[in-house]
Amino acid sequence: MRTLVTGGAGFIGSHVVDALLARGDTVTVVDDLSGGREANLTAALAGGARLERADIRDGAGLAAIVAAAEPAVVFHLAAQVDVRRSLADPAFDARTNVEGTVNVLEAARAAGADRVVFASTGGAIYGDTDVLPTPERVPALPMAAYGQSKRCAELYLGFYARLYGLSTIALRFGNVYGPRQDPHGEAGVIAIFCGKLRGGEAPRIYGAGTQTRDYVYVGDLVEALVRAGDVRETGVVNIGTEEETSVLELVRVLAELHGPGAPEPEFAPARLGEIERSCLAAGRAGEVLGWRARTPIAQGLALTYDALGAAPAVGS
Repeated sequence: MRTLVTGGAGFIGSHVVDALLARGDTVTVVDDLSGGREANLTAALAGGARLERADIRDGAGLAAIVAAAEPAVVFHLAAQVDVRRSLADPAFDARTNVEGTVNVLEAARAAGADRVVFASTGGAIYGDTDVLPTPERVPALPMAAYGQSKRCAELYLGFYARLYGLSTIALRFGNVYGPRQDPHGEAGVIAIFCGKLRGGEAPRIYGAGTQTRDYVYVGDLVEALVRAGDVRETGVVNIGTEEETSVLELVRVLAELHGPGAPEPEFAPARLGEIERSCLAAGRAGEVLGWRARTPIAQGLALTYDALGAAPAVGS
């Protein structure tokens, strides 16, 4: 099958590309390499994947690439993912996450693609809610422009499905972590903490550290994404573990992995727009995709920490 992955040189996207190649797909990657790294695709490019360097905000350029690739399924992972940047420059966030998604949908429609799988967010889209684990029926009330732009993009998926009959699905991810996540980037507290500890530096905790997130290992997430490309269900689907892990607990487990001499964490004021608790109900993922998370947080943390010690970190 022909598939196309936007943001395919990034942390999650490169793992998706590997999985698609492993099952025999012909894969085209679209990435402007502003956040992703070509080094993430070393094996994939050697295995036959094709990299097209392009910005999803360039509608005409993107349309030409998608038309030439003729994909049956488009996996749309390219995005502006920094919550703090979204608050500082919401217009830039919207141009990438909303306008960029419209360009992807229009290119997919024009090229005759069968399906678009969209990488949305569960951690940022629901905002503060007392319903935990949070199911898809809970209204989206984002506390940051990033979550708002992702919700707007979801609505465009529904619009293209209604107007053109394009099959679309949005997966609302928990907080994804694992090998290839950039420890020097703005997204991914686990990678950042691992990088700090590996470098002998103190992890920085914003707020009291009691805030919780639903951390999903990247290998589990990739399984959900690939399955989402194969089914015909539409709408939104949470991808999470239904388990909350606090920042303090992350630091504790990672300090144990580091061993004696692990630096004590530093504390800083809480950041604007950060929610206190997040945990996703995953029942619909089981029904629609036959999926559930398989990697316990302790195992995933060990795999992530070991990966940073084995090789230089590449890609965000």
